[in-house]
Amino acid sequence: MRESEVMDTRRVVVITGATRGIGRALTGRLVELGHTVIGCGRSKEAINELAAEYGGPHHFAAVDVAKWDEVQAWAAAVLSDAPPPDLVINNAGVINRNAPLWEISAEEFSNVLNTNVGGTANVIRAFLPAMIASGRGVVVNMSSGWGRVTSPEVAPYCASKWAVEGLTQALSQELPSGVAAVALSPGVVDTDMLRSCWGESAAASPSPEEWANGATDFLLSLNSGHNGESLSI
Repeated sequence: MRESEVMDTRRVVVITGATRGIGRALTGRLVELGHTVIGCGRSKEAINELAAEYGGPHHFAAVDVAKWDEVQAWAAAVLSDAPPPDLVINNAGVINRNAPLWEISAEEFSNVLNTNVGGTANVIRAFLPAMIASGRGVVVNMSSGWGRVTSPEVAPYCASKWAVEGLTQALSQELPSGVAAVALSPGVVDTDMLRSCWGESAAASPSPEEWANGATDFLLSLNSGHNGESLSI
């Protein structure tokens, strides 16, 4: 394959929650494959580590996706010197501590909804207009098995992921030709989030790196024909 053909296959990928778990593993795999990653996370220390490890043309920033002013500033900085993303992966998310709903404080409940739903909407609001203007791109909103079924003691998280499913479906009906939005359940992966629910038994599930090795090509294969689908890995 000629170098020009290789360049044509390279993508610009935005990943939220890029500093740990699935997001961190995806970042490494995408960089390895030659794609440009625009990543964010709340930990400045972890972001600095990513920036030091990968450097340009990748771009990493400390951003709390639940805060619109931070997301807006981040997207403006990215889009000022980079093309619109080909793929946006809304991966950033948090989960409540295991407890019945009535024992979850209003603050903790709001944090889950503001991050998982509000954060997803903020990133879409910040990047999607540029994607629409370019006439192409895919938005992947990370859902969960708990966005389609439920379990006890994770009611706030279930509520947030059911909301992500509904938000994605409605968004898909608003998009012009060439642009797509999909909800994706990543399946069961041995992350800190899963361990907070399942404890050490989470170790029986694939690691984020194992997951990313199989999932990255699938994510890169998504196109406008998948608009509105609820997919699973």
